[in-house]
Amino acid sequence: MMKKLVLVSLLLSAQLFAINSHAALFDDKEARKKILEIESTMNSQNQSTQTELAGLKKRVDAIEAITKGQVLGDMQHQIETLSQEVARLKGELEVANHNVNATQQRQKDLYGDTDTRLRKLEEAPTAAGQTPAADGATNAATATTPAPSRNTQEYQLLELANGLSRESKHKDAFNAYDKFLKDYPNSTLASEATYGLGYSQFALKNYKSAIATQQKVLDQHPESAKVPDAMMNMANSQIQLGLVPSAKKTLRDLIAKFPNSDVIPAAQKRLKALEAIR
Repeated sequence: MMKKLVLVSLLLSAQLFAINSHAALFDDKEARKKILEIESTMNSQNQSTQTELAGLKKRVDAIEAITKGQVLGDMQHQIETLSQEVARLKGELEVANHNVNATQQRQKDLYGDTDTRLRKLEEAPTAAGQTPAADGATNAATATTPAPSRNTQEYQLLELANGLSRESKHKDAFNAYDKFLKDYPNSTLASEATYGLGYSQFALKNYKSAIATQQKVLDQHPESAKVPDAMMNMANSQIQLGLVPSAKKTLRDLIAKFPNSDVIPAAQKRLKALEAIR
């Protein structure tokens, strides 16, 4: 019996050893399998990393080739060419501006010289009892149109405007003439007031307005004794604006239409001076 128990015990021990050995063998295979799987994953990742690194290296090499190669050289050449073109255009612009400024200055000098020469030609003594008018025009106060009674406001307003003109208070004279024409548009003295208004504009250097106002004298009062004065003032305004051909025509028309006017000597001198200018 004892032997049987010992034999059974030995058999059980052998079986347990076998079972433990099998279990140990099984655990070792699983561990190796896991290790192989990890190694395989790491190898794949390493290969992917190497591939990415190789791609990055190619891109870096390509960029270096661009920066060091012909592409950069071409770009630099284009930039230099554009810079030279900009510098050339700036130079041409400066020359053009200089020419424009020089031309404008020559024109100013020409007009100034013209005005000076004309003034010298017109310094001849005037007839006794006559008041010389600025720039060859007769003074606004010298009127030949029959006037209303001296006691009327109409007459007194025109006399006020004429007095302001004689005193060279041209802004106040302008306002007085303008008021007269608004208050008495149908007055027999309207032509004289219109001429005075244009003369005030000329004295205030509103030359375009002066021409337009004096044209009204010609259009609205063609029979007025102030027409020659208005034409003379128009010519002076045209000269101040540099409209020399127009001024010559106005003066020629004045001389042809009113050869006996008091302003003809001054008109002839001015026309002669203008025609002498080249």
